[in-house]
Amino acid sequence: MNKKQSGIIVTLVLLIVVTGYLATKVNGPLYVNDTDFGNDKSAISLKQSKNSSTYFTEAILTRNQDNARTLQTIKGLIDDANTPKEQKDAAAAQYLSISVATQNESDIELAIKAQGFEEALCSIVDDKVDVLVKTAKKELSQEELRAIQDVVMSKTKLENIVVSIKE
Repeated sequence: MNKKQSGIIVTLVLLIVVTGYLATKVNGPLYVNDTDFGNDKSAISLKQSKNSSTYFTEAILTRNQDNARTLQTIKGLIDDANTPKEQKDAAAAQYLSISVATQNESDIELAIKAQGFEEALCSIVDDKVDVLVKTAKKELSQEELRAIQDVVMSKTKLENIVVSIKE
């Protein structure tokens, strides 16, 4: 396999990943309803999120599924014997980056929940960290905001942190 063919394959894989991501965003996530098993209907149905706890659960589930698919695609590229060394090195670096970011997101969410917030959602993209917390307050105190920022900075060493509230 030459460089041109490898480039085409990588481009197609990326298009598939982006298409899957966009399809999930447009169509919404699919869920299995336990109550549907007794009926003759399909066990898969669409649910609309009614409360913020469901929102956090859905967002984390979707993020984890997207990350798993992306990592699986990258792993396939790394394991392919026909992939050039330069592409394997780049894919390995991307795999490591996504793995570390995923672990950091989970660690940050757990640490924020330990601070007393009911729910937390963290997203790390490049050098920016977005944190969404569930609280009944309209605004976080300076101490709460500083505590969240300290957690993020201790895990990621990133300073571009945006904290948002979802009631």
